[in-house]
Amino acid sequence: MHDIAFIRANPESFDAAMRKRGADPVADRIVALDAKKREATTRVQQAQSRRNEASKAIGRAMGQGDTDKAEALKAEVADIKASMPEWEEAERAAGEELDQLLAILPNIPADDVPEGADEDDNVEIHQWGEKREFDFEPKEHADLGPALGMEFETGAKLSGARFTFLRGDIARLHRALAQFMLDRQTRENGYTECNPPVLVNDDAMYGTDKLPKFAEDSFSTRMSATTEVNDILEDLRMATLDGDTDRGMELVGRLDDVTQFDPQYRRWLVPTSEVPLTYSVAGDILPDLAEPMRLTAHTLCFRSEAGSAGRDTRGFIRQHQFEKVELVSICRPEDSEAEHERMTKCAEGVLEALNLPYRRMLLCTGDMGFGARKTFDLEVWLPGQGAWREISSCSNTGDFQARRMNARYRSEGEKKTQFVHTLNGSGLAVGRTLVAVMENYQSADGSVDVPEALHSYMGGITKLEPTN
Repeated sequence: MHDIAFIRANPESFDAAMRKRGADPVADRIVALDAKKREATTRVQQAQSRRNEASKAIGRAMGQGDTDKAEALKAEVADIKASMPEWEEAERAAGEELDQLLAILPNIPADDVPEGADEDDNVEIHQWGEKREFDFEPKEHADLGPALGMEFETGAKLSGARFTFLRGDIARLHRALAQFMLDRQTRENGYTECNPPVLVNDDAMYGTDKLPKFAEDSFSTRMSATTEVNDILEDLRMATLDGDTDRGMELVGRLDDVTQFDPQYRRWLVPTSEVPLTYSVAGDILPDLAEPMRLTAHTLCFRSEAGSAGRDTRGFIRQHQFEKVELVSICRPEDSEAEHERMTKCAEGVLEALNLPYRRMLLCTGDMGFGARKTFDLEVWLPGQGAWREISSCSNTGDFQARRMNARYRSEGEKKTQFVHTLNGSGLAVGRTLVAVMENYQSADGSVDVPEALHSYMGGITKLEPTN
């Protein structure tokens, strides 16, 4: 969400930023809608104030026996009541149109983000590691995988295209990678491990800029009101037994809300745990944040990949269901640039520990995510494909998400609150890291060596051997 005050004061700069992101200039329309809404709000407030004054004056006039004045005031109050719905509707309509417009506009890019149309205009920042020299023709993971327990046909039989069934040692290696990533981020990099829900509501998706823009790229399901009501009733029973009156009143209010709406409730399968981790501070006023809040989680992720038809349909790269270790930071505005660099290095550290060659790319305006103001992609070298492939994306969203979910902080000794800055990144995508290990550590006989950093997680297994 954008700062209306900034747009009012800097319409030309805002339109220039939108043009960089491929959006049409809209500042004039935003300013006009904002003015219309503020005018209607002022009219409503003035009418309410005058109505209250006139109502009090009626009592005084009646007490003084001035019936003519009392009747005139009553007529005035009646006129005010009759006119207020028009202004209230104007306020609601302008506010709704303004919110809908702002909701589909991407974030403003940082000053050092290069302009460009697509991934061809991204800028390489640096490379790390030496590409392995093979004395045989390296295979792609999709050719190595079936003999190692990566069963594409079984996944398709169970769930359709872009689902995979892992069996045996390769499943263990996949688990080992996730555990290794979590341990590194928590023990060495100061992130707090979390275990969030992977089903979230509309508010969480909207607050983290996934709705309405990416609705078609996400999976949703519905929960019946009966389930919701039963959960609330059980919580209400426990609150009553505990004598928790405040909790009881809150639950009664929730029960009223549930029974007034449609009996079907939508829940979204998270496209990344960025959604629940970031939204966990929605509506909060956090303390000083002298140190950024750093959260990490290993979860299942789900994406319909509606916009990627024909891309990576073969193999384990682009799946509908996958796993990721996510990194999220909540910090003060003045700390977000340094935190972005730190987060990216935390992701790079995993690749370096696994001795996987990679490069860091600064994304251009045309390739950057909707909510990002600046993004670094990490691309790992896949010798089987002979190409660099994305394995992590680390983004600074500034206060874009914070405004959508009203997440603020208060500096020590200050009364005024400010919006936090939020950052997110992959530390790393587990399946894509498995692919990188397979292709970089393969042998001519189809076996795959386990990276030394993972030996302690594999129960003595140091090599994946083909079964056929």
